[in-house]
Amino acid sequence: MREISYSEAIREALKEEMLKDESVFLLGEDIGFYGGAFGVTRGLIDEFGPERVKNTPISENSFVGVAVGAAMVGMRPIVEIMFMDFITLAMDQIVNHAAKLHYLYDGQVRIPLVVRTPAGAGRGYGASHSQSLEAWFMHVPGLKIVSPSTPYDAKGLLKTAIRDNNPVIFIENKLLYAAKGDVPKKEYTIPLGKADIKKRGKDLTIIAYSRMVHLALEAAEELKGGGVEAEVIDLRSLVPIDMDTVINSVKKTGRVIVVEEDNLTGGVGAEISSLVNEHVFKKLKAPVRRVASADVPIPCAPALEQAILPSKDKLIKIAKEIMMFKR
Repeated sequence: MREISYSEAIREALKEEMLKDESVFLLGEDIGFYGGAFGVTRGLIDEFGPERVKNTPISENSFVGVAVGAAMVGMRPIVEIMFMDFITLAMDQIVNHAAKLHYLYDGQVRIPLVVRTPAGAGRGYGASHSQSLEAWFMHVPGLKIVSPSTPYDAKGLLKTAIRDNNPVIFIENKLLYAAKGDVPKKEYTIPLGKADIKKRGKDLTIIAYSRMVHLALEAAEELKGGGVEAEVIDLRSLVPIDMDTVINSVKKTGRVIVVEEDNLTGGVGAEISSLVNEHVFKKLKAPVRRVASADVPIPCAPALEQAILPSKDKLIKIAKEIMMFKR
């Protein structure tokens, strides 16, 4: 076992899958010699050349369309969208084509496409470079959505996503790229749709994904000092979602908080809250609560940005309210 960064883990997954399968290729803006906006693809063009690491024009709808067509004829394209905010420019190709062509052609075509994209705030990039838009794609049948929190999960889940015969939106949080963690040298994959319990507990279930898992673990550690044993579930993938793990945890704790970086209204937490209420309402000792970003454009100013984002203190405050609730 060795310790590498989140971005290095993703780069390793890309490299290993490209070595394994010649149909795998990359395309996106500045991913060649520049190595991508966050340096994830750095060095890959030196090894695989411009035919398999393709720099594209600034035209997301066009090059995602190229990738969809390539997937239809047997290739396995991996698209990098520089910021998740820019994925809006390719919504037609992703939502109306990639997600639906397998169905429209009665299973005669497959779309083994991965769309990688960095999401999230915290760097002062402002309202059009900081969004978390995963809830939009949860609403679209035919798409799979992955959002790992650790280097180990990032590598294992990306390898699985590349080998999947369906379109996968692979969301990487910007603030996690430098985070380090243990990643084995040996080959491994992680199945989509299988959550991971990052911390066991009996009093409260905290459900999170991506960077919010780390916030949840910090809050759980502080709550432990006050006698509250919180269980932290890392969803890892949002579609398919592992509700069995969530339900089993809620049956044990009876209290639930969903923490997410997307906006509160219509977010991931709203869907999970509804599912929890549908399946284990009688086991709940308190209402399901959500901690999410405020329903405002994300500010550039650091103080304002931090004010609207989820935080450890906000999560702990909600946790204490839940623990005091009498039904």
